[in-house]
This record gives sequence, C-alpha cells and structure tokens, in this order.
Amino acid sequence: MSTKRLLRLFPSPSATCTLENIYLEQFGWYGKDSEKPVVAANFVTSLDGRIATSTRENPEIHLPDGLTSKEDFRLFLELHAQADCLITHGKYMRSLSEAKLGNILQLPNAPEFEDLYAWRQRQGLARHPDVVIASSSLDFPLHPSLEESGQKTYIAAGQGTDPALRERWQAQGLEILLAGQAGAVEGKPLIAALAQRGYRNVYLIAGPKMLHAMLKDRQLDKMYVSISHQMLGGQAYRTLLEGEALSHCGLRLDSLLFDEVSDNGCGQIFASYACMYDQ
Repeated sequence: MSTKRLLRLFPSPSATCTLENIYLEQFGWYGKDSEKPVVAANFVTSLDGRIATSTRENPEIHLPDGLTSKEDFRLFLELHAQADCLITHGKYMRSLSEAKLGNILQLPNAPEFEDLYAWRQRQGLARHPDVVIASSSLDFPLHPSLEESGQKTYIAAGQGTDPALRERWQAQGLEILLAGQAGAVEGKPLIAALAQRGYRNVYLIAGPKMLHAMLKDRQLDKMYVSISHQMLGGQAYRTLLEGEALSHCGLRLDSLLFDEVSDNGCGQIFASYACMYDQ
C-alpha cells in the first residue's frame, strides 16, 4: 500500500492525511442500522463538467483515459467496498461485453486490495455485493463474472417494458424488480424493493440519468465527486446530471481533500456531500 498524502481542506482545521482508507475510516457512507438503505453515488469529472466525451479519433462518447487516476480509483473502490448492492444499467453491461469499459462489478482480485476484502469481512459483508441492472430496453448481455463471483443479480425495469422480455430474463432465473410506472426505472420504488430484500448500503455506479432518478425521488443520501484539474471540451459529452430541472436538492459539504499531483499529471479535488432535500 502506498503512502500517498492528501491535504484535508474541510473539515477544518486543515491537515495532511493518507489517501488509503480515508473514505473507509473518516468520510464513508456505510451504515448498519438505517431505516432505509443508504444510497451513495460517485462520479469523476473535469473542471468543465465532463464525465464522458467524444473526440475526432473516437466519435463515440466514452470515458477519457486521462480523466481517471489511480488515486481516484482507490477511493472509488473504498466506496464500492461499503456496498451490499450495486446499481448499474444495461448500457454499461453492453459496453462491458464489448470491452469498451473495465469491469467494476467486483473489487479487483489483487494483493493491493486485499485490505478492502478484509474490511468487508469484518463488517459481515459478502466478498462481493449483489447487483441490480436497471434497463428500459432489457437488451443487454450478462457478464460471466457475476455468476463466477456468486453475486445475486436483479433486473430493474418499469412496468411499461415488454412483458415478453421480462419473462425471458425470469426464465433464466433472474428476479425482475418492477420499479416505475412507464419504461424507465424510478428511484423510490427501486430503493423500496431493495429495502424489502434486506439491503442497507446501495452504491450507484450508473450514469447521469439514474442519478437524476434518485435525486428526483429524494433517495440519494451521499454524493462523492472527484474533480480533475483539466478541461476537456468536446462537441458531444455527458455531464453529472441529465433530466428535467430539480429544485429541491441541496448538498452539504462533508469533506474536501486536495491531491496536488495525481498519477495522470493533474491535480484533483475529492469532495463528499450529504444530500439535503426541501420538505
């Protein structure tokens, strides 16, 4: 394990701290006794708000290699380690099957991450969290690592999706969570369904539309953002949030950590927030 140091800017007073375990020990989101599942999301973005972009060489919108860093990935995994259930989406499953994105459905099987497995074991968590795949099209392949890792997998869909496609997934032994009146998955019924099944720590690794669904239904509790000190531009891009305007969600800063130089050559800020909803 490295001894990378960060500058903690908030809460005050400022002080240096180690990067490893900062989200597990001080600014994490894991809770055992909450009445509803604690729901957390995490994104990495450029200063101009890009989480994905296109280039002349690669016109398809994608996560730029230079936006990520090993420091951000370590903290992403610390948040991942606190989950008993992940929420992803069909588009990610398609991209994963086409090798366009890396596999983040499990913690990596590598010596430098064994401490995360040990932490999960101490909390009484399974080696890997279970997984929900949200989809309106129900058209995606399952990645073989889900079965290999023993992760229970659900399909979340709206009631307006094709019943025949839902039955096809059920015939393969997967449970369908109907969470929405139309085709799209809605946040409140999905989290309610997970609560009924005993989940208490739900980590959102989906995109800006699913983030919007959670915020709209006041289901997101913790928001983590890694802000890389670079500008990406691009004619086509994705930002943190997509959907109709929201007027009821504010954010309370819980922590602000400064990394002067990351392994991608840029500095970055790691911020965590609690979601505050108007009544």
